[in-house]
Amino acid sequence: MSFIHEDFLLQNPMARRLYHEYAEQQPILDYHNHLPPRDIAQNRRFNNLFEIWLEGDHYKWRAMRANGVEERFCTGDAPPFEKFMAWAKTVPHTLRNPLYHWTHLELKRYFGIEELLYESNARSVWERANEQLATPELTTQGILKKFKVTALCTTDDPADPLDEHRAIAQSGLPTRVYPAFRPDKALLVNQPETLNAWLGRLETVSGVEIRQLPDLFAALERRHNDFHEIGCRLSDHGMAHAYADFPTEAQAVAIFERARAGQSASPQEHAQFAAYMMLFFGQLDARRGWTKQLHLGALRSVNTRRSGELGPDTGFDSMGDWPQAAALGAYLDRLEQANTLPKIVLYNNNPVDNYTFATMIGNFQDGTIPGKMQFGSGWWFLDTKQGIEEQVNALSNVGLLSRFIGMLTDSRSFMSFPRHEYFRRVLCNMLGRDMENGELPNDLELVGSMVRNICYQNVRDYLGLTVAETP
Repeated sequence: MSFIHEDFLLQNPMARRLYHEYAEQQPILDYHNHLPPRDIAQNRRFNNLFEIWLEGDHYKWRAMRANGVEERFCTGDAPPFEKFMAWAKTVPHTLRNPLYHWTHLELKRYFGIEELLYESNARSVWERANEQLATPELTTQGILKKFKVTALCTTDDPADPLDEHRAIAQSGLPTRVYPAFRPDKALLVNQPETLNAWLGRLETVSGVEIRQLPDLFAALERRHNDFHEIGCRLSDHGMAHAYADFPTEAQAVAIFERARAGQSASPQEHAQFAAYMMLFFGQLDARRGWTKQLHLGALRSVNTRRSGELGPDTGFDSMGDWPQAAALGAYLDRLEQANTLPKIVLYNNNPVDNYTFATMIGNFQDGTIPGKMQFGSGWWFLDTKQGIEEQVNALSNVGLLSRFIGMLTDSRSFMSFPRHEYFRRVLCNMLGRDMENGELPNDLELVGSMVRNICYQNVRDYLGLTVAETP
């Protein structure tokens, strides 16, 4: 039997029935990822396994560095095949890391390659995969069809022109591809050089000259409307923690004007300005019926020398350990007081915050929308088997698992769609075990319908996106 067999991770009969009868055939709505819209618009054909599998994957780079692999084989100038060989040599050392599961799941689902990856068979795997990558089935658009992706949402800056998204919308591609609005750079009054360069881009794309804070609001609202017109219904923010040191309007105006003049905000001023802007963004989302995603808790670019050399998102980030509850609760409460609280998905990067986030959403459920407030799936360092189980357990214990909107890839790689399968297998194994133990009723349709909803139907209904009928 191959390592990735039909009952992989399904450890009891009820788990196997739940997966094969209720989860396996569900399509995918990947509502948060970092896939490049240009690759989809151009229907990119990958030249080799490195391009589709290793290019930009900081999960793999971290493992390779830990295995003693030189940087030139990770982000450097080594030839593609040599980088792939460095990864193949590393794979046997990733036992018990989810990378080992994902590697072999991806090789099987994309290329039908079932043997374990070693240095000894790496050239054969490389050649067989590259041969299949030359076919239409494994271009970017072919992959979306292969994995039954009805819709996906990329991550886009308000200063991005959206040309690729317009091209995709006009291409006839059955999968619906939408941008998600990520205005994190608007908060950077503590980095005026970065902020002002970004404001110049925003001026160009919005057509609004930005001199004062009301001008920034006008430009962002115009872009919010542009995103809405092309089908966007989600925003996203990546922050260490929520901000709740709310300033007066006059204070926020003064902080912005100083930053516009090149003066860096103090830590307190930055926190105040960020709180002010996050209220504005919440109001925008609520007004148009969007969903706001808050990714909280990552400690980014810890290795400043290497991050300075290689840039962000290259594998030098870790879990943070900030107190989350008080500021998050105060932020959500301020929006609630003004009746401008949109649908919210909260993601934590530290498992210590599982019950904090799972209970926080219960404070703001209002009976208008099932699961209006969501405790998001295991994110980044928590999208592992254990991380998924702990997130599901926390949500189950203090909320309604049945209203959960399920998994996403959060990936820059077109090889990541089996992450949905991985989540579904873990979920079905947990529920099947509960059924076998008598902790859930022996009612396959009752539990199976919840599985089906979590895998696809909940998120389809929650986001209100137009999705493909037959991707």
